[in-house]
Amino acid sequence: MAFQLLISRTFSAAILIPLLLLFQQEALAWGASGHRMISRMAIESLPAEIPAFIRTSRAIEMIGELGREPDRSRGTGNSHDHDLDPGHYINLSDDFAVGGVLPLDALPGTREDYDTALRSNGTNEYRVGFLPYAIIDGWQQLQMDFAYWRADAAAERTAKSRGDRAWFAQDRRLRELIIVRDLGYWSHFVADASQAMHVSVHYDGWGDFPNPQGYSTKKGFHAMFEGIFVAQHVLREDILVKLLPLRDCACSIQTRTISYLRETHAQVTPLFELEKAGAFSENLPAGKDFAANRLAAAISELRDMIVAAWQASADSTVGYPPVPVRDIESGKINPLSQMRGWD
Repeated sequence: MAFQLLISRTFSAAILIPLLLLFQQEALAWGASGHRMISRMAIESLPAEIPAFIRTSRAIEMIGELGREPDRSRGTGNSHDHDLDPGHYINLSDDFAVGGVLPLDALPGTREDYDTALRSNGTNEYRVGFLPYAIIDGWQQLQMDFAYWRADAAAERTAKSRGDRAWFAQDRRLRELIIVRDLGYWSHFVADASQAMHVSVHYDGWGDFPNPQGYSTKKGFHAMFEGIFVAQHVLREDILVKLLPLRDCACSIQTRTISYLRETHAQVTPLFELEKAGAFSENLPAGKDFAANRLAAAISELRDMIVAAWQASADSTVGYPPVPVRDIESGKINPLSQMRGWD
């Protein structure tokens, strides 16, 4: 969030909280500090099988900054903002239904079908958000980016002429720039999905819902928690010890995304319990521990999704007519004409 560039640890909460409240309508997930840490630390924790160009210090720095980009580009105007802002969240009811009407476990395969199902129940994707699709679409793009990089790298090694090698080398370098950009931008949405209020109808205070436990309905909790609280109280060291081991779910990105959202949604009530107990104003260790856990969950999931995209890219096809990446990597096919274009 652009306004958080103003934040300094020397500022007092009395000054910062009113500033944050001005932005409560934006419903952003994690501030500059949180997004930067998530995107950077996910890349830093990648295994050696991921291409080295992604794991350089320069790429880590760039991806960390690009992780903030979907928030920084807000305010561009319509249709940009109107069409893209709902990709940052999904309003799940307490029974894990989108907008209280569509079970997330029955998530349609396309946004068109998703929006159609919602409209038949009196709402639409722009009211309740489409965060799962932002995650799935971005992952699929990254998988294809990796597939083209694999093809370029392999063909560059096996090409028989200097001219062919030069073309594949140039295309590979271009693909590396694209991967850093696509990965960094997409990482933002994976990070958003770890913030409990971004996957709940209780997106800023409990709201106008049955509230027998007396959870806070005060506006501004959303921005305070993900922004100033994280910036002032959560350090890299707090998060590192909470990272989960690399996990292959052996499932589709759709299944993985729904499972991730379900895990985050389970933290909605604990978050409001902590707020009620003063964990973000008085009993700070408990609030700090909770925030560090959510940031670590995002880093672990982002790392695992990147690895899954890389591994899946080996079974992709590239170019036109489509050529299997495995045939290019084995040296069976020189894909120059399919990748450069026939015309």
